[in-house]
Amino acid sequence: MADPLLVWIRLNIVRFQERILPLIVPKQFRVNEAWIAFKLNNAPVTTANDGDFNVLALMDAASCFILGTEFVSVDSKEPSQLEIRRLLKCGQSHKDELPNKLIIPSEQTAETFTEEAEQLGISVIRVPDNELSEFLDEAREGFQEYVSGGRVQ
Repeated sequence: MADPLLVWIRLNIVRFQERILPLIVPKQFRVNEAWIAFKLNNAPVTTANDGDFNVLALMDAASCFILGTEFVSVDSKEPSQLEIRRLLKCGQSHKDELPNKLIIPSEQTAETFTEEAEQLGISVIRVPDNELSEFLDEAREGFQEYVSGGRVQ
């Protein structure tokens, strides 16, 4: 049986000037009901000693609060089991509970993430990145501004 949230998302997509606009919005969630796990950076974060990293973020879908981040080597196909566990534990520490749902952009490789979440009783929903723009765009823009020190790149 299909997840009701996923069905709702699919049924409520509107076409506007040949562009798909999502109707999945924060106000449809309760705090800690669903989290979103996504890549926060557009370009790798480069360090002098340790190489290049992607930044995986965990966000509460209702409040858009970033619950935690994890730096993952760009050489990794996806985060390790340990990195995923640390990120989920960080999210759990805010309210001492886990969500019912974990939303992950379908463009992201997430086999290990899905396995870890499902072992904890969290259902995983894959949604195209563009349908999550209401949640992710501002976080990504803010992160880009932070890592660039406000400089235009």
